[in-house]
Amino acid sequence: MPQSVVPYPKLENKTKKEQVAMMFDNISARYDFLNRLLSVGIDVYWRNKTLSYLKADQPQVLLDVATGTGDLALAAFKKLKPKQIIGIDISEGMLNIGKTKVKKAGLENYITLEVADAEQLPFADNTFDAVVVAFGVRNFEHLDKGLTDIKRVLKKEGKLVVLEFSKPKNFPVKQFYSFYFRYVLPKIGKLVSKDSSAYTYLPQSVNAFPEGEEFLSVMDHLGYKNTLQDRLTFGIASVYVGQK
Repeated sequence: MPQSVVPYPKLENKTKKEQVAMMFDNISARYDFLNRLLSVGIDVYWRNKTLSYLKADQPQVLLDVATGTGDLALAAFKKLKPKQIIGIDISEGMLNIGKTKVKKAGLENYITLEVADAEQLPFADNTFDAVVVAFGVRNFEHLDKGLTDIKRVLKKEGKLVVLEFSKPKNFPVKQFYSFYFRYVLPKIGKLVSKDSSAYTYLPQSVNAFPEGEEFLSVMDHLGYKNTLQDRLTFGIASVYVGQK
């Protein structure tokens, strides 16, 4: 299932993957600040809620796909205390900031961040106890391919936990969210990040993403078991869980 929305539609010679990497490189310096600002800090709660789905499993080897600047990896160490966390991303700009944060926290022996493609993970089958992805799956060029490769590197009974934006269904949150995403967020994002496309791409990619039952159906079709969705903050974001 290819994801057709791209950050820079005029760059027809570049794949979605290349454009997404370029976009995150462009906005990496302001990404963390914008995350806190545009989500009013709720993204911190969302990440902790995501990790709570792994608390009982006590995963010892964890993969954070689309780790970005490492926020989820750092939160995972604090909340789950695994022996090893590997974070991967296609943006070197984001990873460089993440590595600085890991070093500042003194966690280089526990958290490793490296450049890798979610659709071609450089790990052996059955490597990880759990895989987490925060706000990354909608950026996959081929959703099925990324989810399939994640399943490959999971150990038997291992869990995939995905945090992703979803669309509120009820009045007045639905209307407010739509207005904010279409008109307010792109303007603030452009002003702060200096990238005119990145925060226009964000709402477009959310609208194009197969959320809710549709995403659960994709996971089910690919062989994930015990799938579920937990809608957060009036449905603005959702946690999805599946097991190998």
